[in-house]
Amino acid sequence: MGQKTHPYGLRLGIVTDWTARWYSDKDYAANVYEDYKIRTFLNTELKRGAISRIDIERIGDKKVQVDIHTGRPGVVIGRGGSEAERMRAGLEKLSGRRVKFNVVEVHNPEVDATLLARSVADQLEGRVSFRRAMKRTVATALKAGAEGVRVQASGRLGGSDMGRREWYLEGRVPLHTLRADIDYGEATASTTVGAVGVKVWVYKGDIMKRVGSGGKAAAEARLATGGFADRDRRRSVKSRAEQAAGGTEKRIIEAGGGKRVVESGDSKRSSGRRLIEAGGGKKVSAADASAEFAEAQEAGVAEDHRPQTTDDRPEAEAAVEEVVAETEDAVVEDVVAEAEEAVADEVVAEVVEAVVEDVVVAEAVAEESAEEAEEAAEEAEEVAVEAATDEVDAADADESGEEK
Repeated sequence: MGQKTHPYGLRLGIVTDWTARWYSDKDYAANVYEDYKIRTFLNTELKRGAISRIDIERIGDKKVQVDIHTGRPGVVIGRGGSEAERMRAGLEKLSGRRVKFNVVEVHNPEVDATLLARSVADQLEGRVSFRRAMKRTVATALKAGAEGVRVQASGRLGGSDMGRREWYLEGRVPLHTLRADIDYGEATASTTVGAVGVKVWVYKGDIMKRVGSGGKAAAEARLATGGFADRDRRRSVKSRAEQAAGGTEKRIIEAGGGKRVVESGDSKRSSGRRLIEAGGGKKVSAADASAEFAEAQEAGVAEDHRPQTTDDRPEAEAAVEEVVAETEDAVVEDVVAEAEEAVADEVVAEVVEAVVEDVVVAEAVAEESAEEAEEAAEEAEEVAVEAATDEVDAADADESGEEK
């Protein structure tokens, strides 16, 4: 049997906390089944909500607090809180208790294993190559600050007849280190050839607990930024040693995601070049666009109304000559194209006539050969008939001679 353990459950009480916080002696099985129904309901109703984790806390026997961690809080909350209210009403009807529904935003979804797995599954459902999707996910997580990523896909990959398992690993993922902060997530892609399972491991560093007077201040600072109060994450020993020694740049797989940094001209900069990041660069606001348009329009009007001087005449003459030259070139190109088309039409017509003549000659030859074959057959038939008649006459003569 396999010896693999769940990375989250292995570290419970060490660096991870329970996602269901309650205790019960009598109704343990009922509460576990109710938690399962709550998670199934939320995952089914919020398929596009980018749900990372669902925490359930029971306060007494009549109240349940549900904290849903998501990378798209706007989708979960809805317009004016309508979607959150609908979820809360559905949970109250499902559990029969008062429900407090909280939405917690995931601040760094690029290193969340569950969201990365769901992203790969969505790409596989959209007929994206599984290798490209997995390499893109690894590159995204590494660029976002992860120290190691492993992505695995199992099933009929690429539409093959036999299922297999493939995975990509970059960096370090120490599964046996208990203080390592390893996030684990899985998702299922429903493709046209069957289900494909996706698993993602993300190593974010080591979690160390500090003891001292500065712990409370650090915990408050982490809480203010949306982190955990009792955690102090630091980079692994190997990473810190490499950084202290000058650093060895981590190898990142380029998966074809987005565009490379390119250069383009910009008249407002002295260098005449600007860098556009993947996705189109900086978004231009309506006010900036209107100001640029007004400046361009004013510059165009001033250029049109500028009086022409003697210094401008050579430029005007050169412009006229360029226009004339371009017109002549265009006319010559049109004439050459028409001549080539005419010659091509003539050649095609000649070829067609020659083919037709060959076909006619072939048909005449075929008819003559058919007539000759028919005549030969008739002559052979007449010869055969005459030979048969002669044999019959000879036989009759022999019979008459014997009778006499």
